[in-house]
Amino acid sequence: MTPLRLGEIAAVVGGVVKGDGAVTVTAPAVLDGRQAGPGGLFVAFAGERVDGHDYVDQARRAGAVAVLGSRPTPLPTVVVDDAQAALQTLAAHVVARLRDGLTVVAVTGSQGKTGTKDLLSAVLSSTAPTTATIGSLNNELGVPLTMLRADAATRFLALEMGARHVGDIARLTGLVAPDIAVVLNVGQAHLGEFGSRAAITRTKGELVRGLAPGGTAVLNADDPRVAAMRSLTDGPVVTFGRAEHADVRVLDLALDRLGRPSFTLRTADASAHVVLPLVGAHQALNASAAAAAGLAAGVPLDVAATALATAALSKWRMEPRDLAGGATLLNDSYNANPDSTRAALDALAAIEGGRRVAVLGAMLELGDESEAEHRAVGAYAAARVDVVVVVGEGARSIADGAGERAVLLADNDAAVDWLRRHLAAGDLVLVKASRGARFDEVAAALE
Repeated sequence: MTPLRLGEIAAVVGGVVKGDGAVTVTAPAVLDGRQAGPGGLFVAFAGERVDGHDYVDQARRAGAVAVLGSRPTPLPTVVVDDAQAALQTLAAHVVARLRDGLTVVAVTGSQGKTGTKDLLSAVLSSTAPTTATIGSLNNELGVPLTMLRADAATRFLALEMGARHVGDIARLTGLVAPDIAVVLNVGQAHLGEFGSRAAITRTKGELVRGLAPGGTAVLNADDPRVAAMRSLTDGPVVTFGRAEHADVRVLDLALDRLGRPSFTLRTADASAHVVLPLVGAHQALNASAAAAAGLAAGVPLDVAATALATAALSKWRMEPRDLAGGATLLNDSYNANPDSTRAALDALAAIEGGRRVAVLGAMLELGDESEAEHRAVGAYAAARVDVVVVVGEGARSIADGAGERAVLLADNDAAVDWLRRHLAAGDLVLVKASRGARFDEVAAALE
């Protein structure tokens, strides 16, 4: 973070300093006191169940020197009426000060955001200091926290931007207008919240509308809804995908015995072979998006291809793990929607090995389409794997769709017990559900 005295922070956000205003914040802002570093700023929210102000001492012990909150604390504090608004204002101010030497790249989409952001970070950081979203901190709090991690050395700021409602991405681009906007796809994630695919399309398009003057839109040529967003900007457009007309095209896609893709990326002027250390054919499309954004940022295709070969994904995203009994776990437990679940099932089916077991849970926020989508995923799974372990009443329709291949279990504990008793050497087991199902606990118990 760019060093700022507490008095300066108060002036920027319209707050009042309680304590020593000369204290200088030199480390990033955090919401969890345990994550504070020496010189850090702890942002305290007073929620319905937890009040962050009660954890100021924890943050102090971790190294925080100041607080941004709604009431005075034992540490020097900037007191504001709205901590969220103040955090966003501070982030916008800090990035604005750095803007002359900074290229901002933002990524959105119904699925694949985090993986693509991870690949993009590898591409950009191969040529210059890069600050990127950690994990999936992509909302009204996560984006400003990432922005505040940028400093004078940062040349690329890679931001993942998510949404649950129309207008969410527009508010994020209001904090920082991206120079490059990457839109991956329009799917069914949070369909229950948005109400329609048209509303999702409109929201993802907010990223293109929010481009800085002269900014570049990087669009998926394979998704008609995304490709149509070309009309939302007068600036340059770069497309990616497998379509013949894509500017950065994926060709000759093949998978090795572990389900890892290799392929060629081709542009009008160059081509490069890519071998990804990741599981799943869908990662090739994400890689083409990252390479296309890299080209827009000035990273040559061959440099991007080399960087992609070293990329790693955030945790709980198609992580292969060898289990003690000789089975292999694919931990994709971070989140799930129908499209991402199908991609994960395809990846499981592509890996050479013994029996394939898909452990699936509820996919949340699908609205009126929930039962039909769960049933369809069950049928899709049954056509590709040997056993479909369905966990929880909310996922029962997956079992209905999977038919005789399904095993319906009550909860995560029952799933762990069943898997421990039935997995054998050589088996491949995928664990995937929406975040609320806490399938990371299932994966951890197996490991």
